Amino acid sequence: MKETFIVHSQFLKHSDALKQWINRFEAEGEVVVKSDRNIIKKKEIKGVYVNAKKFKTPSFFQSWVYQYLRKGKARRSFEYASKLMDLGIKTPAPVAYFERFSFGLKESYYFSLHVDYDFDFRVLNHNPKWPHRIEILEQMAAFTFQLHERNIHFMDHSPGNTLIIEKEKGLYDFYLIDLNRIRFEKMSFHQRMKNFRRLWLSKTMINIMAPVYAKVYGKPETETHQLMTYYSRKFQRKVNSKKVRKRKRK
Repeated sequence: MKETFIVHSQFLKHSDALKQWINRFEAEGEVVVKSDRNIIKKKEIKGVYVNAKKFKTPSFFQSWVYQYLRKGKARRSFEYASKLMDLGIKTPAPVAYFERFSFGLKESYYFSLHVDYDFDFRVLNHNPKWPHRIEILEQMAAFTFQLHERNIHFMDHSPGNTLIIEKEKGLYDFYLIDLNRIRFEKMSFHQRMKNFRRLWLSKTMINIMAPVYAKVYGKPETETHQLMTYYSRKFQRKVNSKKVRKRKRK
């Protein structure tokens, strides 16, 4: 049995309490998200609220890969969060990560500071009349441009993975979560437009966001709009096609 427990230098005084929480995770903490894959809990520790994300135990092969060939999700989340903050991109502050190995990765947790956000990007997809929707979408386009300019390829750039806080009237902060799939690489224009596809943008949303991105990047608005639309619709057709095939198999 091998264990790895890394705590951010700013939270070393929380080490013992975090380790105790791991040992009593099933019984302690308020459930924030629970799915077939992961569970996220929140708990107050020494005056601060911390989120703990417990990742689903991977398959035998994948657990072996995570021990010997590739960093596990908890470690990647911790390291990527630190790098994002160094690059000036907001994300819940990384606190610690824990991994337990026994002939492969058996258990892993990622700890971050809890963020009280106002809403996430999903409300913009589902509510066309959301207050200040146009301004938020415009700022989201500019935020995505910042990611790309800083060579951050956020592979899970999807509606549920951007938390939004209104910091003052008309201005918003964007926080990235679910960080274990990021590549730090220079992106072509096609890659940049493809990176919008998981946001599940409607025609109206693209009409709002494409001109902003085109202006800050220095590309023609028509080309930007066409590519953003192409990759968005291609992704949506693929997802919808999978849903249809699943229904037919039932």
